[in-house]
Amino acid sequence: MAMDQGEFLELLESADNFTLRRAVERLRDGLFDPFGVRLLTAHETRLNQDFDQGVQALEQDESSHLCLCGSYGQGKSHSLTYLGQRALDQGFVTSQINLDPREIPFHDFRQVYRALVSQIRFPGGGDLSLVKWWKDRAGTQGQELKNGDQVRPAVIPESMPHFFKSVLTALVQDNMTLPPRWRGMKKYTTYRPREFPWLLANALNGSALPVNRLRHALRYRQVSFYKDASLVCRGWEPYFEAVCGLAAMFKNMGFKGWVLLFDEGESIAQRSILQRRKSYEILQRFFSPPFPRSGLYPIFAFTDEFFLRVRGEDYGRITVRDHQEFPYFKLNYGEVWRQLRLHRLHNLSGSEWTELAGRLIHLHARAYGWEPPAAGTREQMAAVVAATGNQEARLKIKALVNQLDLMSSGTLLIS
Repeated sequence: MAMDQGEFLELLESADNFTLRRAVERLRDGLFDPFGVRLLTAHETRLNQDFDQGVQALEQDESSHLCLCGSYGQGKSHSLTYLGQRALDQGFVTSQINLDPREIPFHDFRQVYRALVSQIRFPGGGDLSLVKWWKDRAGTQGQELKNGDQVRPAVIPESMPHFFKSVLTALVQDNMTLPPRWRGMKKYTTYRPREFPWLLANALNGSALPVNRLRHALRYRQVSFYKDASLVCRGWEPYFEAVCGLAAMFKNMGFKGWVLLFDEGESIAQRSILQRRKSYEILQRFFSPPFPRSGLYPIFAFTDEFFLRVRGEDYGRITVRDHQEFPYFKLNYGEVWRQLRLHRLHNLSGSEWTELAGRLIHLHARAYGWEPPAAGTREQMAAVVAATGNQEARLKIKALVNQLDLMSSGTLLIS
């Protein structure tokens, strides 16, 4: 543990009782609590160093990424949660999602985009959605960029796809004012100002909407350039570019960028070969973009089995289009990804579990106001660690909390 005992106790003393009890209750349920993660993270010095190297690259306008690699139970989810909190503390916007192959399949990047936006967190706390944050902040940073009659907020980067650029602009524009006598005219039957905020919010969040209704909203929100290009997003590229554009926009508005935390990345390799091929192409854009992505910092958690599957793909396979042969995979990802920035996770040693159990005793006692017996407490915790064997870390911690519950109830009854 890199955090020394003095720092640990100081952090514990500074927390209120609600924060302490919430941390213990979530650990008891096998869940991750941000405060509990800060107290109980192991090997954080090396993890911090690897994360901060990526931050330094972003500050030099270089692209960066990080891959956490480890077996099930070695703390990948815990480490992602820890890095998410560290990123918030350093001034990044963050989003953390699980790549569930049934609900958020990576090859369907519109679903990934929707999940990232729905899980967005801004520094300083508060439960703000992207739409509310944008409307609040764009109003206070109301600079506009004008090219001819094309007017939009200056913080929206040029690289933002046309669809999202139009929607972001419309969200901070006022509705066109129509005289009462015009509203009954056939020409203005599409003027439905009450539905415009809903349409625009859902469009920014990645929901599928009728394009003609969205055009009406853009027209009456006086977005002069919305007709310059198609408002239809085809394929995964517009949503990927929107993620990159939002990261650049966050940086333009004073944040360090956008940290994306992807858990269960190994699920990518569990899909069909057609879906894997598309997913590998998207991953390559994250890992090695054709040009630096301002403010974008993706962090993936993988098992070793993922990389074994990638290296075992049939890169000699071909596909035929228009009587011409092409490689089925654009690159040999097994070779290209040998140069990824990896952070390897390892099981905790016996001494590290002993120290973690000691911290858990202090946390539980402080949260519930009891005094652990001087004799036997650590021995009982060590017995639980031994009995849970090779179970994953969160289940071992859950068992330790349950043991402390039993001990505290006995102590309180005696007293």
